[in-house]
Amino acid sequence: MDPWRTAIATSDATNIWVRGHAVTSLMQGATFTDMIVLLHLGRLPSPGERRLVDAVLIGVADHGSGAPSCAAARLAASGNRSSISSAVAAGILAIGDDHGGAGSNCMELIAEGLARAAREGLTPAAAAQGAVAAAVRDQRRLPGLGHRVHTTDPRVKTLFDMARVEGVAGDGIVFMEALEAEARARIKPLPMNIDGALAAILHDLGFTPPAGRFLFIVGRVAGLTAEVAEEYAREKPMRIKIPVTYDGVPPITEQTERTNAASERVGGAGGPKPSGS
Repeated sequence: MDPWRTAIATSDATNIWVRGHAVTSLMQGATFTDMIVLLHLGRLPSPGERRLVDAVLIGVADHGSGAPSCAAARLAASGNRSSISSAVAAGILAIGDDHGGAGSNCMELIAEGLARAAREGLTPAAAAQGAVAAAVRDQRRLPGLGHRVHTTDPRVKTLFDMARVEGVAGDGIVFMEALEAEARARIKPLPMNIDGALAAILHDLGFTPPAGRFLFIVGRVAGLTAEVAEEYAREKPMRIKIPVTYDGVPPITEQTERTNAASERVGGAGGPKPSGS
């Protein structure tokens, strides 16, 4: 088998390096957020970039036990007390386009919109207006907008204000704010959610679209571990009982089976004879 190739990390008998940096040096002089940026972008962040990525990770860490990822982790923990990793993994597996993963889709929308703006000499706001028009025409949902709980997601303004203070706000934020405004005018009020905010910020920091999902997962794992730990510590196994309403065929009794069998015999007596008889 050919050797695997990587530009991320390597080691020898006495050393470990990540993107060329000695891990022991990073341990003494960097933060975990520095490490995340280094791993994904190949460089250490500026102080302002670090604060923004920190804020993103804090903002996505937990949203209550009823959030799909947290609920899935707790359900797995309730039924299986022998595998912490399985419970956390169950929570991660609940992350997708409709929960937590829309950031990557939103980053693709931003990248496509800004690329179109560059090609056609448009402003980012005009490109966002075109994206809304295309979504209306094709009857597609716009990623990064709308929330089932919040009429205004409190995390969005905080992140964007921080980005401007730190001098890292760019066209990604301009695009998403214009997208939200145009959607309000052409569709209905759809407040930007954390996925849309982190997509704009990560785009402006130079991350590629998959990072919109990767960094949500990194942040949410912190919350999932706490949810699983609390489930183990405070609750009994198998305590979760989900209300279920059955709406299938009614139960079949012995009398029903005898009646059906008799009807089949009567119906079969007058039916066509097998060929060749």
